[in-house]
Parts: sequence; structure tokens; C-alpha cells
Amino acid sequence: MEQNLVKTDSSKFLTHRQSVGGQGTAVTHKRQSNKLKLTGHVARRASLPLGITWDNELPGFGLRKRKSGHLSWIVKYRPRGVQRMVTLGRAGVAAGALGAPAARAAARRLLIRATLADLPSAPEQKKVPLFVDFAEEFWTDYSPHWKPSTRTSSRSRIDQLLIPHFGELPVDMIARSDINRWRDTMTKREGSFNRTIPIMSVMMQYAEKLGYRAKCSNPCRGVSRFKRELPERYLSADEYRRLGRALANHEFANPFVIPALLLLVYTGARASEIATLRWRYVQIPRLALPDSKTGPKTIYLNPQAIEILSGLDRRADDQLVFPALHREGPINLGEHWIRIRRKAALPDVRLHDLRHSFASAAIAKGIPLATIGKLLGHALPETTARYAHLADDIISESADRICSSLAGALGIAA
Repeated sequence: MEQNLVKTDSSKFLTHRQSVGGQGTAVTHKRQSNKLKLTGHVARRASLPLGITWDNELPGFGLRKRKSGHLSWIVKYRPRGVQRMVTLGRAGVAAGALGAPAARAAARRLLIRATLADLPSAPEQKKVPLFVDFAEEFWTDYSPHWKPSTRTSSRSRIDQLLIPHFGELPVDMIARSDINRWRDTMTKREGSFNRTIPIMSVMMQYAEKLGYRAKCSNPCRGVSRFKRELPERYLSADEYRRLGRALANHEFANPFVIPALLLLVYTGARASEIATLRWRYVQIPRLALPDSKTGPKTIYLNPQAIEILSGLDRRADDQLVFPALHREGPINLGEHWIRIRRKAALPDVRLHDLRHSFASAAIAKGIPLATIGKLLGHALPETTARYAHLADDIISESADRICSSLAGALGIAA
């Protein structure tokens, strides 16, 4: 009988070969790895074999015994495909030894962490501020790119209309329903809402870019503005005469009031464009404004407007053409206009209606809408199109003349 013993690093094999009657049979037995429920009692066993005894409930948790008799709790795991073995602490009855329950809990935490490390993780999100805090962040970043006049009006609307309503809400929690509720509170301030909702929309878009809101989540999208009937007030020929008499007979402490108002009448310019006009912009026969509501603008001067400017003493280029009386600031034409319109018995005529009336007079003279748009400095043709109905009578009269001419050519009595 022949017996061979073969031993490897990972396991033990015992092979018995017996020759019986010239024939042999081979039987191989593999010793099972040590696995059992690891407890403090197991750690205290004197008969515990050398090497690692693995727990049969928590894969990767084990108890290692060295030749020196030293016992330690271990855990084996594979984070991101790399195998690691970590010693959790000393085992057994020695002082400072780690108990079996504590070792098991520590092993479970490491195994869970290793498992999660292999899973895709969500991107870390920024801490979302309240709207009141975000408003300051937005203002610091965004407002320097606005014109001074836009900064002034926008700051006022943010402070007075947006922060009181949305200030305590986290930016990412503002929903369309919140915007609609705010809209419902503004039914008596429709114009203010229509001018403020674009600011809120820009703020929400910027919040998306900063990562405070999900992409394409702007709550202002789809919220309708209030439909308003834009006031249309045009001066008649008789009202122009009454206004002319009031301007000729009225005296102001500030000598620049009447010339400034006349320049509004003759050019159709916006009141702010005339009030902030500086001498370096005056380049006869035009005014070259570096900025306006619609960007850089040229105002073409007619002989009457040129005469008004020629009658003024030209000052330094950086000074105002129409300054206030007691300070070097823009003249307040709105304040003086209230007195003038009452004297002309035109209490319902706004200062901006002089601009509308300029367009009305131009249409009455048959000037095309495209030309009028350029004279008024409109950026979009749609803005000038609001005056199209004023040309109805002119178009009707032109149609009558054309038809009469055709009827005459046909020999038909018109």
C-alpha cells in the first residue's frame, strides 16, 4: 500500500492510493474552510486553529490566530475591485480587546461602505440659499451688466415686490404656483407686475446656472402677464394751439423748462433722453445719444429744434443741456409739466403723450411707419405698428382717389 500527502498554500489535500490486486483507485478529500458564528466564546477557545476563521453569517468578517497566539478581528473586502484586509482590533481576553459585537458592527460598516463605493453616486449639491440671500448674490454678479437706469428700477422692484413675497423661501422651492399666487396679489398693480416678472425670470435662470435649481425649472415660464389697454392720447390741432399759448405765457424760475418741453414736442424724444442730454451729444443736425432705452440712438433735428438749441449758451461738453435749477442734475420735466397742462386745460395729457402725438402728426402727413420708427428710435417694428390704425383715414382717402382715377379711365361716373 502506498500513501502520498500533498499540501498547497490555500488548502490541504490528503490522497490515499491503495493497490489492490494490481489495480488502484484514488480518493481525494478537501478539508472545508473554518466557518462558524464568531462570538466572544469562540475567541476564547484554546482549540481555535491557526490562521483565519471566517464568520458564517457576515461574509468577509473573520478571526485570525497567529503562531504567537495573538488573536485579532479582521475584515476582508474589495472596494472598486481592489482586495483589502483590515485589522479591526485585538480579540480575546487581553486588556483592551475588542468585543465580538463591536467587531462585527465595525466590519459591517466597512463592508457597506465598500459596497456603496462601487455604486454611482449623485453629484454633491450646493447648499440652497433663501431667496433674500440669493437676491444679494444675484445683484452682485448681474447688476453691473445693466444700465444705471435699469439698475435703479430693478433694485427698487426686487426690494419692494420680490423680497417681501419670496424672501423666506429656498430658491429651489419656488414653484409656478408661488408665482401665480404673487400675481393674484398684484391685480391692482398690473403694470408693476408686468415690469417685475421679467426680473424674477432672469433671477431664476441665474439660479439654475449656479446650481441652485434644476435645469429648465424656471417657475416664471408660462405665467401670463396682465393684458392692459395702453393709453392712447393724441393732441388735436386745437389742443396744440392751447399748449403753445400756455408755453408762451408761462414763466418758470428755471429758464430751461420751456426749451426742454418744446424740444420734446419737436423731436418726439423720450422725456429722459432730453432731461439727461449733455452738450457732447449735440452734433447739429442730430443728437447722438450713446445710450437710451433701446441702446445708442440718433435723434434727427428739424429747423425748429435746431433753433431752440442754438438759442442756449453752450456749456462744457460733459455738462447737461437742461440742468436743474439748484444743482447739476437732470431737470424734472414731469413736475413742471403738471403745471403746464393744467394751464392749457389738458389735465389728462401725460408727458409721454407728446411722443405719441408726434407719431400721429407724422402719419397724418403720410410718412411711412418704418420712417416714423426710426425717428422715434424704436428697436422693433411691432412697437411702431401700434400707430398703424391712425393711418386708416389716410389709406381710405388714398383708396378713394385711386378708384376715382380708375373710374375716370373707364369712362364710368365716379
